[in-house]
This record gives sequence, structure tokens and C-alpha cells, in this order.
Amino acid sequence: MKNARSLLFVVAGLALSSCSTSTCPFAPAAKPGKIEHIVLMWLKKPGDAGQRERLIAAAKSLKADIKEVKSLDVGLAVPSDRPVVDSSFDVGLVMSFNSKADLASYEKNPVHVKAVTEILKPLTRKLQVYDISTK
Repeated sequence: MKNARSLLFVVAGLALSSCSTSTCPFAPAAKPGKIEHIVLMWLKKPGDAGQRERLIAAAKSLKADIKEVKSLDVGLAVPSDRPVVDSSFDVGLVMSFNSKADLASYEKNPVHVKAVTEILKPLTRKLQVYDISTK
């Protein structure tokens, strides 16, 4: 019985240690009311590595320069053969904000407006935005 209980703790520990926060049912939930701002971008020149890098650098500068942005993940689409996955975009980002008010402030921030006007609009043919309030 003691060995079975020890084994149970070892297995549970291994399961928990292999969890990522986005996929593990045991991971702590996101803070309620937090806003996840998801932006998918399609380039006018699909697959252009230089333009992808410009979008990624611009996104990273938004995180560095705008205090309301609490976290940022940015990168390229993961190719997939699964019919449910749309991997046709070039660059995607996920930004986190503490509140809807912080997101609204970010949208009006001159640094954001300049990036949209000078980089995002000239390089992209399509944008898709999703905003999610965590529960």
C-alpha cells in the first residue's frame, strides 16, 4: 500500500511538471477579467521574411514602450494539414492586458497608432482581431 501511494505521488508529480499553462487542467487559470488581444496578419507579399521580421519587431516595441501591455507572444503560423486549423496568416500575436480599459488606452496610444499607420497598414492585406475576456 505504501509503495502504491508513493508511485501515485510520483506519477502525479510527473504529470503536473509536464503541464504547460495553456493545456494543463491543473494549471492556474488566467486572472478573471484579463483581456487577451489576438491579432492575425496576412502580408501583402505572403511569406516575405523581411516583412515578417518588421511586424515582429514592431510588436515587440509595443510591449517595450506601452505600459498597459502586460505580456506579448508573437510569431509565425504553424503549418497544419488539419482542416480546423487556419495557418494561412503570416504573423500572429497575443497581448495581455489587465482590463478592457487598458486595452482601450493601448489602442489610442500614439506609439500604437504610429505602428499601425507606418508599419502594419503598409505591409498587411488583411488583419483579424479577437479580444477575449478571461473568466
